[in-house]
Amino acid sequence: MAASIALKTFVGLRQSTPENNAIVLSNPTAVATSPRRRLRINASKSSPRVTGRNLRVAVVGGGPAGGCAAETLAKGGIETFLIERKMDNCKPCGGAIPLCMVGEFDLPLDIIDRRVTKMKMISPSNVAVDIGRTLKPHEYIGMVRREVLDAYLRERASTAGATVINGLFLKMDLPQSKNAPYVLHYSDYNTKTGAAGEKKTLEVDAIVGADGANSRVAKGIGAGDYEYAIAFQERIKISDDKMKYYEDLAEMYVGDDVSPDFYGWVFPKCDHVAVGTGTVTHKGDIKKFQTATRLRARDKIEGGKIIRVEAHPIPEHPRPRRVLDRVALVGDAAGYVTKCSGEGIYFAAKSGRMCAEAIVEGSENGKRMVDESDLRVYLQKWDKTYWPTYKVLDILQKVFYRSDPAREAFVEMCADEYVQRMTFDSYLYKRVVPGNPLEDLKLAVNTIGSLVRANALRKEMEKLSV
Repeated sequence: MAASIALKTFVGLRQSTPENNAIVLSNPTAVATSPRRRLRINASKSSPRVTGRNLRVAVVGGGPAGGCAAETLAKGGIETFLIERKMDNCKPCGGAIPLCMVGEFDLPLDIIDRRVTKMKMISPSNVAVDIGRTLKPHEYIGMVRREVLDAYLRERASTAGATVINGLFLKMDLPQSKNAPYVLHYSDYNTKTGAAGEKKTLEVDAIVGADGANSRVAKGIGAGDYEYAIAFQERIKISDDKMKYYEDLAEMYVGDDVSPDFYGWVFPKCDHVAVGTGTVTHKGDIKKFQTATRLRARDKIEGGKIIRVEAHPIPEHPRPRRVLDRVALVGDAAGYVTKCSGEGIYFAAKSGRMCAEAIVEGSENGKRMVDESDLRVYLQKWDKTYWPTYKVLDILQKVFYRSDPAREAFVEMCADEYVQRMTFDSYLYKRVVPGNPLEDLKLAVNTIGSLVRANALRKEMEKLSV
Protein backbone atom coordinates (compact mmCIF):
# COMPACT_ATOMS: atom_id res chain seq x y z
CA MET A 1 0.00 0.00 0.00
CA ALA A 2 1.33 3.42 -0.92
CA ALA A 3 2.50 5.79 1.80
CA SER A 4 -0.42 8.10 1.22
CA ILE A 5 -3.87 7.33 -0.13
CA ALA A 6 -6.43 9.97 -1.08
CA LEU A 7 -9.84 8.33 -0.99
CA LYS A 8 -13.23 9.49 -2.06
CA THR A 9 -16.02 8.62 0.32
CA PHE A 10 -15.83 4.82 0.44
CA VAL A 11 -18.59 3.15 -1.52
CA GLY A 12 -17.33 -0.39 -1.46
CA LEU A 13 -14.67 -0.85 -4.08
CA ARG A 14 -16.04 1.56 -6.66
CA GLN A 15 -15.56 5.27 -7.14
CA SER A 16 -18.43 7.27 -5.72
CA THR A 17 -20.72 9.48 -7.73
CA PRO A 18 -19.60 13.12 -7.91
CA GLU A 19 -22.18 14.32 -5.40
CA ASN A 20 -20.64 12.08 -2.74
CA ASN A 21 -17.01 13.10 -3.15
CA ALA A 22 -16.93 15.60 -0.32
CA ILE A 23 -14.65 13.72 2.06
CA VAL A 24 -10.94 13.10 1.58
CA LEU A 25 -9.39 10.51 3.87
CA SER A 26 -5.71 10.02 4.43
CA ASN A 27 -3.76 6.99 5.51
CA PRO A 28 -2.99 7.45 9.25
CA THR A 29 0.70 6.77 8.65
CA ALA A 30 0.97 9.58 6.14
CA VAL A 31 -0.61 12.47 8.04
CA ALA A 32 2.72 14.14 8.81
CA THR A 33 4.13 13.92 5.29
CA SER A 34 1.14 14.30 3.00
CA PRO A 35 0.95 17.77 1.43
CA ARG A 36 -2.79 17.35 0.86
CA ARG A 37 -4.87 19.19 3.39
CA ARG A 38 -7.44 16.94 5.01
CA LEU A 39 -11.03 18.05 5.24
CA ARG A 40 -12.26 17.99 8.80
CA ILE A 41 -15.97 17.78 9.48
CA ASN A 42 -17.15 19.06 12.83
CA ALA A 43 -20.55 18.96 14.44
CA SER A 44 -22.59 21.89 13.22
CA LYS A 45 -22.74 24.13 16.29
CA SER A 46 -24.66 26.73 14.28
CA SER A 47 -27.66 24.39 14.10
CA PRO A 48 -30.64 25.75 16.04
CA ARG A 49 -31.50 24.46 19.46
CA VAL A 50 -34.49 22.16 19.79
CA THR A 51 -37.00 23.87 22.08
CA GLY A 52 -39.52 22.22 24.37
CA ARG A 53 -38.36 18.70 23.58
CA ASN A 54 -35.32 16.65 22.61
CA LEU A 55 -34.20 15.67 19.11
CA ARG A 56 -36.43 12.93 17.67
CA VAL A 57 -34.86 10.07 15.67
CA ALA A 58 -36.54 7.07 14.07
CA VAL A 59 -34.52 3.89 13.59
CA VAL A 60 -36.13 1.74 10.90
CA GLY A 61 -35.20 -1.93 11.32
CA GLY A 62 -34.60 -3.92 14.49
CA GLY A 63 -31.60 -6.10 13.65
CA PRO A 64 -28.11 -5.65 15.17
CA ALA A 65 -27.62 -2.30 13.42
CA GLY A 66 -30.99 -0.92 14.48
CA GLY A 67 -30.89 -2.28 18.00
CA CYS A 68 -27.43 -0.87 18.72
CA ALA A 69 -28.27 2.47 17.11
CA ALA A 70 -31.49 2.83 19.11
CA GLU A 71 -29.80 1.96 22.40
CA THR A 72 -26.99 4.47 21.85
CA LEU A 73 -29.40 7.21 20.82
CA ALA A 74 -31.69 6.66 23.80
CA LYS A 75 -28.79 6.66 26.23
CA GLY A 76 -27.54 9.88 24.62
CA GLY A 77 -30.70 11.85 25.36
CA ILE A 78 -32.41 11.42 21.99
CA GLU A 79 -36.14 10.71 21.79
CA THR A 80 -35.85 7.41 19.94
CA PHE A 81 -38.35 5.29 18.00
CA LEU A 82 -37.37 1.81 16.79
CA ILE A 83 -39.65 0.34 14.10
CA GLU A 84 -39.40 -3.40 13.38
CA ARG A 85 -41.80 -5.36 11.21
CA LYS A 86 -41.19 -8.89 12.50
CA MET A 87 -40.13 -9.36 16.11
CA ASP A 88 -39.34 -13.07 15.71
CA ASN A 89 -37.47 -12.67 12.42
CA CYS A 90 -35.01 -15.51 11.71
CA LYS A 91 -32.64 -14.13 9.10
CA PRO A 92 -30.74 -16.82 7.10
CA CYS A 93 -27.42 -15.93 8.62
CA GLY A 94 -24.52 -18.16 9.60
CA GLY A 95 -24.58 -16.38 12.95
CA ALA A 96 -20.84 -16.11 13.56
CA ILE A 97 -19.64 -13.22 15.73
CA PRO A 98 -16.05 -12.31 16.62
CA LEU A 99 -14.82 -12.56 20.19
CA CYS A 100 -14.33 -8.79 20.47
CA MET A 101 -18.05 -8.23 19.90
CA VAL A 102 -18.94 -10.07 23.10
CA GLY A 103 -16.98 -7.60 25.21
CA GLU A 104 -17.43 -4.49 23.10
CA PHE A 105 -21.22 -4.83 23.04
CA ASP A 106 -21.49 -6.41 26.51
CA LEU A 107 -23.29 -9.50 25.24
CA PRO A 108 -24.34 -12.09 27.84
CA LEU A 109 -22.82 -15.50 27.30
CA ASP A 110 -26.17 -17.26 27.47
CA ILE A 111 -27.23 -15.90 24.06
CA ILE A 112 -24.22 -17.61 22.46
CA ASP A 113 -25.25 -21.10 21.32
CA ARG A 114 -21.78 -22.47 20.59
CA ARG A 115 -18.18 -21.45 21.10
CA VAL A 116 -16.41 -22.63 17.98
CA THR A 117 -12.71 -23.32 18.46
CA LYS A 118 -12.18 -25.54 15.41
CA MET A 119 -13.03 -25.12 11.76
CA LYS A 120 -12.66 -27.35 8.76
CA MET A 121 -12.03 -25.78 5.38
CA ILE A 122 -12.95 -28.37 2.74
CA SER A 123 -11.70 -28.08 -0.84
CA PRO A 124 -13.53 -29.01 -4.06
CA SER A 125 -11.78 -32.41 -4.00
CA ASN A 126 -12.82 -32.84 -0.33
CA VAL A 127 -9.35 -32.22 1.09
CA ALA A 128 -10.03 -30.98 4.62
CA VAL A 129 -7.76 -28.58 6.49
CA ASP A 130 -8.18 -28.13 10.25
CA ILE A 131 -8.12 -24.51 11.33
CA GLY A 132 -7.95 -23.22 14.88
CA ARG A 133 -4.80 -24.66 16.40
CA THR A 134 -3.41 -21.14 16.94
CA LEU A 135 -6.33 -20.09 19.16
CA LYS A 136 -5.58 -19.37 22.82
CA PRO A 137 -7.63 -21.23 25.48
CA HIS A 138 -10.05 -18.32 26.00
CA GLU A 139 -10.55 -17.53 22.31
CA TYR A 140 -13.48 -18.67 20.20
CA ILE A 141 -15.93 -17.69 17.47
CA GLY A 142 -19.41 -17.21 18.87
CA MET A 143 -22.39 -18.80 17.13
CA VAL A 144 -25.75 -17.13 17.69
CA ARG A 145 -29.29 -17.35 16.37
CA ARG A 146 -30.39 -14.06 14.92
CA GLU A 147 -33.85 -14.23 16.46
CA VAL A 148 -32.19 -14.44 19.90
CA LEU A 149 -29.49 -11.80 19.36
CA ASP A 150 -31.81 -9.32 17.66
CA ALA A 151 -34.50 -9.63 20.33
CA TYR A 152 -31.92 -9.08 23.07
CA LEU A 153 -30.54 -5.92 21.45
CA ARG A 154 -34.06 -4.52 20.91
CA GLU A 155 -34.96 -5.21 24.52
CA ARG A 156 -31.82 -3.43 25.65
CA ALA A 157 -32.74 -0.42 23.50
CA SER A 158 -36.19 -0.40 25.07
CA THR A 159 -34.69 -0.52 28.57
CA ALA A 160 -32.50 2.46 27.64
CA GLY A 161 -35.62 4.46 26.79
CA ALA A 162 -36.34 3.79 23.11
CA THR A 163 -39.96 3.33 22.04
CA VAL A 164 -40.14 0.02 20.17
CA ILE A 165 -42.89 -0.16 17.55
CA ASN A 166 -43.97 -3.45 15.99
CA GLY A 167 -44.71 -1.99 12.58
CA LEU A 168 -43.96 -2.00 8.86
CA PHE A 169 -42.31 1.14 7.52
CA LEU A 170 -44.03 2.14 4.27
CA LYS A 171 -42.59 5.44 3.11
CA MET A 172 -41.42 8.85 4.28
CA ASP A 173 -42.31 12.41 3.31
CA LEU A 174 -39.22 14.60 2.96
CA PRO A 175 -38.99 17.91 4.88
CA GLN A 176 -40.54 20.93 3.19
CA SER A 177 -38.00 23.32 4.70
CA LYS A 178 -34.51 23.15 6.21
CA ASN A 179 -35.37 22.00 9.75
CA ALA A 180 -38.88 20.71 9.15
CA PRO A 181 -39.62 17.13 10.24
CA TYR A 182 -39.67 13.93 8.21
CA VAL A 183 -43.06 12.23 8.25
CA LEU A 184 -42.91 8.43 8.42
CA HIS A 185 -45.85 6.32 7.29
CA TYR A 186 -46.10 2.85 8.78
CA SER A 187 -48.50 0.04 9.63
CA ASP A 188 -48.70 -0.45 13.40
CA TYR A 189 -49.11 -4.09 14.45
CA ASN A 190 -49.19 -3.30 18.19
CA THR A 191 -52.90 -2.53 17.93
CA LYS A 192 -55.64 -5.14 17.47
CA THR A 193 -56.62 -4.21 13.91
CA GLY A 194 -55.96 -7.45 12.09
CA ALA A 195 -53.11 -8.59 9.87
CA ALA A 196 -52.97 -5.34 7.87
CA GLY A 197 -52.20 -3.23 10.92
CA GLU A 198 -53.29 0.33 11.61
CA LYS A 199 -51.92 3.05 9.31
CA LYS A 200 -50.09 5.69 11.34
CA THR A 201 -47.62 8.54 10.87
CA LEU A 202 -44.67 9.72 12.94
CA GLU A 203 -42.78 13.02 12.78
CA VAL A 204 -39.03 12.89 13.46
CA ASP A 205 -35.98 15.08 12.95
CA ALA A 206 -33.64 12.40 11.60
CA ILE A 207 -33.79 8.80 10.37
CA VAL A 208 -31.40 5.87 10.67
CA GLY A 209 -32.11 3.29 7.96
CA ALA A 210 -31.28 -0.15 9.35
CA ASP A 211 -33.88 -2.02 7.34
CA GLY A 212 -31.68 -4.48 5.48
CA ALA A 213 -30.70 -5.15 1.90
CA ASN A 214 -34.14 -4.23 0.54
CA SER A 215 -34.14 -0.98 2.49
CA ARG A 216 -37.14 1.28 1.88
CA VAL A 217 -35.28 4.09 3.62
CA ALA A 218 -32.50 3.74 1.03
CA LYS A 219 -35.05 3.95 -1.77
CA GLY A 220 -36.55 7.03 -0.12
CA ILE A 221 -33.27 8.95 -0.41
CA GLY A 222 -32.28 7.58 -3.82
CA ALA A 223 -29.31 5.73 -2.37
CA GLY A 224 -28.79 3.67 -5.51
CA ASP A 225 -28.65 -0.05 -6.13
CA TYR A 226 -25.91 -2.54 -5.43
CA GLU A 227 -25.03 -6.07 -6.42
CA TYR A 228 -26.31 -8.62 -3.94
CA ALA A 229 -26.00 -12.28 -3.14
CA ILE A 230 -28.79 -14.69 -2.28
CA ALA A 231 -28.18 -16.63 0.94
CA PHE A 232 -30.14 -19.85 1.39
CA GLN A 233 -30.06 -21.77 4.66
CA GLU A 234 -31.74 -24.81 6.18
CA ARG A 235 -31.78 -25.49 9.88
CA ILE A 236 -31.43 -29.22 10.34
CA LYS A 237 -32.09 -31.16 13.53
CA ILE A 238 -29.65 -34.06 13.76
CA SER A 239 -29.17 -36.79 16.35
CA ASP A 240 -27.35 -36.08 19.60
CA ASP A 241 -24.50 -38.35 18.50
CA LYS A 242 -24.02 -36.40 15.27
CA MET A 243 -24.47 -33.09 17.09
CA LYS A 244 -21.56 -34.04 19.31
CA TYR A 245 -19.29 -33.79 16.25
CA TYR A 246 -20.33 -30.16 15.78
CA GLU A 247 -20.10 -29.25 19.46
CA ASP A 248 -17.29 -26.75 18.87
CA LEU A 249 -16.70 -27.23 15.15
CA ALA A 250 -17.86 -25.36 12.03
CA GLU A 251 -17.33 -26.41 8.42
CA MET A 252 -16.85 -24.37 5.25
CA TYR A 253 -17.06 -26.00 1.81
CA VAL A 254 -15.71 -24.40 -1.36
CA GLY A 255 -16.21 -25.54 -4.94
CA ASP A 256 -18.24 -24.82 -8.06
CA ASP A 257 -20.74 -27.43 -6.90
CA VAL A 258 -21.70 -25.50 -3.72
CA SER A 259 -21.23 -21.97 -5.11
CA PRO A 260 -19.40 -20.41 -8.06
CA ASP A 261 -18.45 -17.33 -6.05
CA PHE A 262 -19.03 -18.00 -2.34
CA TYR A 263 -18.94 -21.01 -0.01
CA GLY A 264 -21.23 -23.50 1.67
CA TRP A 265 -21.34 -23.85 5.44
CA VAL A 266 -22.40 -26.06 8.32
CA PHE A 267 -22.52 -23.97 11.50
CA PRO A 268 -23.62 -25.38 14.88
CA LYS A 269 -26.52 -23.85 16.83
CA CYS A 270 -28.01 -24.74 20.21
CA ASP A 271 -29.64 -28.05 19.24
CA HIS A 272 -29.29 -28.14 15.44
CA VAL A 273 -26.99 -27.13 12.59
CA ALA A 274 -27.42 -24.40 9.99
CA VAL A 275 -26.55 -25.62 6.50
CA GLY A 276 -26.40 -22.99 3.78
CA THR A 277 -24.76 -21.38 0.79
CA GLY A 278 -24.92 -18.19 -1.26
CA THR A 279 -24.20 -16.77 -4.70
CA VAL A 280 -24.17 -13.49 -6.58
CA THR A 281 -23.72 -14.71 -10.13
CA HIS A 282 -26.08 -17.71 -10.31
CA LYS A 283 -29.06 -16.81 -8.10
CA GLY A 284 -31.44 -19.04 -10.04
CA ASP A 285 -29.35 -22.10 -9.13
CA ILE A 286 -29.31 -21.48 -5.38
CA LYS A 287 -31.35 -24.58 -4.53
CA LYS A 288 -29.03 -26.71 -6.65
CA PHE A 289 -26.04 -25.34 -4.69
CA GLN A 290 -27.87 -26.01 -1.41
CA THR A 291 -28.46 -29.62 -2.43
CA ALA A 292 -24.75 -29.95 -3.24
CA THR A 293 -23.80 -28.53 0.17
CA ARG A 294 -26.00 -31.08 1.93
CA LEU A 295 -24.47 -33.79 -0.27
CA ARG A 296 -20.93 -32.78 0.70
CA ALA A 297 -21.86 -32.98 4.40
CA ARG A 298 -24.20 -35.97 4.07
CA ASP A 299 -22.30 -38.40 6.34
CA LYS A 300 -22.45 -35.95 9.23
CA ILE A 301 -26.06 -34.79 8.88
CA GLU A 302 -27.62 -38.00 7.58
CA GLY A 303 -31.05 -38.67 9.06
CA GLY A 304 -31.52 -35.04 10.02
CA LYS A 305 -34.86 -33.26 9.81
CA ILE A 306 -35.19 -29.84 8.21
CA ILE A 307 -36.96 -27.64 10.76
CA ARG A 308 -36.72 -24.25 9.01
CA VAL A 309 -35.86 -22.93 5.55
CA GLU A 310 -34.63 -19.34 5.13
CA ALA A 311 -33.51 -17.13 2.24
CA HIS A 312 -32.43 -13.51 2.12
CA PRO A 313 -30.44 -11.04 -0.04
CA ILE A 314 -26.98 -10.02 1.17
CA PRO A 315 -25.29 -6.86 -0.19
CA GLU A 316 -21.95 -7.20 -1.92
CA HIS A 317 -20.69 -3.63 -1.53
CA PRO A 318 -21.80 -0.34 0.06
CA ARG A 319 -24.41 1.75 -1.70
CA PRO A 320 -23.40 4.75 -3.83
CA ARG A 321 -25.08 7.01 -1.26
CA ARG A 322 -25.26 6.33 2.47
CA VAL A 323 -26.12 9.77 3.85
CA LEU A 324 -28.47 12.46 2.59
CA ASP A 325 -29.51 15.48 4.64
CA ARG A 326 -30.66 14.02 8.01
CA VAL A 327 -30.93 10.39 6.89
CA ALA A 328 -28.16 7.81 7.28
CA LEU A 329 -27.94 4.14 6.31
CA VAL A 330 -26.26 1.48 8.47
CA GLY A 331 -25.75 -2.30 8.39
CA ASP A 332 -27.05 -4.21 5.37
CA ALA A 333 -29.05 -1.16 4.28
CA ALA A 334 -25.72 0.62 3.75
CA GLY A 335 -24.10 -2.49 2.26
CA TYR A 336 -21.71 -3.39 5.07
CA VAL A 337 -21.11 -7.08 4.40
CA THR A 338 -17.59 -8.28 3.64
CA LYS A 339 -16.76 -10.21 0.52
CA CYS A 340 -15.07 -13.61 0.74
CA SER A 341 -16.32 -14.25 4.29
CA GLY A 342 -19.81 -12.75 4.08
CA GLU A 343 -19.51 -11.36 7.60
CA GLY A 344 -22.07 -8.74 8.53
CA ILE A 345 -23.28 -8.97 12.15
CA TYR A 346 -20.37 -7.15 13.79
CA PHE A 347 -20.22 -4.49 11.09
CA ALA A 348 -23.97 -3.93 11.35
CA ALA A 349 -23.82 -3.43 15.11
CA LYS A 350 -20.72 -1.26 14.86
CA SER A 351 -22.11 0.98 12.13
CA GLY A 352 -25.36 1.45 14.04
CA ARG A 353 -23.49 2.50 17.15
CA MET A 354 -21.08 4.80 15.26
CA CYS A 355 -23.91 6.54 13.44
CA ALA A 356 -25.84 7.04 16.68
CA GLU A 357 -22.76 8.41 18.42
CA ALA A 358 -22.33 10.97 15.65
CA ILE A 359 -25.96 12.09 16.07
CA VAL A 360 -25.64 12.31 19.86
CA GLU A 361 -22.44 14.34 19.59
CA GLY A 362 -23.70 16.58 16.80
CA SER A 363 -26.95 17.32 18.62
CA GLU A 364 -25.25 17.89 21.98
CA ASN A 365 -27.25 15.06 23.55
CA GLY A 366 -30.45 15.91 21.76
CA LYS A 367 -30.46 19.66 22.41
CA ARG A 368 -29.65 20.83 18.85
CA MET A 369 -30.86 19.98 15.37
CA VAL A 370 -28.45 17.91 13.29
CA ASP A 371 -27.61 18.23 9.61
CA GLU A 372 -25.76 16.24 6.96
CA SER A 373 -22.33 17.33 8.18
CA ASP A 374 -23.01 15.67 11.56
CA LEU A 375 -23.95 12.37 9.91
CA ARG A 376 -20.92 12.48 7.63
CA VAL A 377 -18.71 12.35 10.73
CA TYR A 378 -19.92 8.75 11.05
CA LEU A 379 -19.06 8.00 7.40
CA GLN A 380 -15.60 9.50 7.75
CA LYS A 381 -14.79 7.39 10.80
CA TRP A 382 -16.28 4.24 9.29
CA ASP A 383 -14.41 4.49 6.00
CA LYS A 384 -11.10 5.30 7.64
CA THR A 385 -11.40 2.33 10.01
CA TYR A 386 -12.77 -0.43 7.77
CA TRP A 387 -11.83 0.37 4.16
CA PRO A 388 -8.67 -1.85 4.27
CA THR A 389 -10.70 -4.85 5.53
CA TYR A 390 -13.19 -4.63 2.67
CA LYS A 391 -10.44 -4.13 0.10
CA VAL A 392 -8.36 -7.12 1.21
CA LEU A 393 -11.33 -9.48 1.31
CA ASP A 394 -12.48 -8.32 -2.10
CA ILE A 395 -9.04 -9.16 -3.52
CA LEU A 396 -9.03 -12.56 -1.82
CA GLN A 397 -12.40 -13.40 -3.33
CA LYS A 398 -11.29 -12.37 -6.82
CA VAL A 399 -8.06 -14.37 -6.60
CA PHE A 400 -9.17 -17.56 -4.86
CA TYR A 401 -12.87 -17.99 -5.69
CA ARG A 402 -12.56 -17.81 -9.47
CA SER A 403 -12.09 -21.56 -10.15
CA ASP A 404 -11.86 -24.91 -8.40
CA PRO A 405 -8.05 -25.11 -8.86
CA ALA A 406 -7.75 -21.66 -7.23
CA ARG A 407 -9.95 -22.86 -4.37
CA GLU A 408 -7.69 -25.89 -3.92
CA ALA A 409 -4.80 -23.43 -3.61
CA PHE A 410 -6.77 -21.38 -1.08
CA VAL A 411 -7.45 -24.40 1.12
CA GLU A 412 -3.80 -25.42 0.86
CA MET A 413 -2.77 -21.93 2.00
CA CYS A 414 -5.14 -22.16 4.98
CA ALA A 415 -3.10 -25.07 6.36
CA ASP A 416 -0.23 -22.68 7.08
CA GLU A 417 -0.03 -21.88 10.81
CA TYR A 418 1.08 -18.30 10.17
CA VAL A 419 -1.95 -17.71 7.93
CA GLN A 420 -4.24 -19.11 10.61
CA ARG A 421 -2.75 -16.96 13.35
CA MET A 422 -2.96 -13.75 11.29
CA THR A 423 -6.48 -14.56 10.10
CA PHE A 424 -7.89 -15.34 13.53
CA ASP A 425 -6.21 -12.37 15.20
CA SER A 426 -7.66 -10.03 12.57
CA TYR A 427 -11.12 -11.64 12.69
CA LEU A 428 -11.51 -12.07 16.44
CA TYR A 429 -10.36 -8.58 17.38
CA LYS A 430 -11.14 -6.55 14.23
CA ARG A 431 -7.73 -4.99 14.08
CA VAL A 432 -4.95 -4.85 11.54
CA VAL A 433 -2.31 -7.27 12.81
CA PRO A 434 1.32 -6.40 11.98
CA GLY A 435 3.04 -9.26 10.21
CA ASN A 436 6.50 -10.76 10.47
CA PRO A 437 8.50 -9.71 7.37
CA LEU A 438 10.21 -13.09 7.02
CA GLU A 439 6.96 -14.99 7.46
CA ASP A 440 5.24 -12.61 5.04
CA LEU A 441 7.92 -13.38 2.43
CA LYS A 442 7.55 -17.12 2.95
CA LEU A 443 3.79 -16.78 2.69
CA ALA A 444 4.10 -14.85 -0.56
CA VAL A 445 6.35 -17.54 -2.04
CA ASN A 446 4.01 -20.32 -0.88
CA THR A 447 0.96 -18.48 -2.23
CA ILE A 448 2.57 -18.00 -5.62
CA GLY A 449 3.49 -21.67 -5.63
CA SER A 450 -0.06 -22.69 -4.80
CA LEU A 451 -1.46 -20.46 -7.54
CA VAL A 452 1.03 -21.79 -10.08
CA ARG A 453 0.02 -25.35 -9.24
CA ALA A 454 -3.62 -24.33 -9.40
CA ASN A 455 -3.13 -22.76 -12.82
CA ALA A 456 -1.36 -25.87 -14.10
CA LEU A 457 -4.20 -28.03 -12.79
CA ARG A 458 -6.77 -25.75 -14.44
CA LYS A 459 -5.05 -26.10 -17.82
CA GLU A 460 -4.98 -29.89 -17.50
CA MET A 461 -8.67 -29.92 -16.60
CA GLU A 462 -9.42 -27.77 -19.66
CA LYS A 463 -7.58 -30.26 -21.88
CA LEU A 464 -9.66 -33.11 -20.47
CA SER A 465 -12.89 -31.20 -21.13
CA VAL A 466 -12.07 -30.56 -24.80
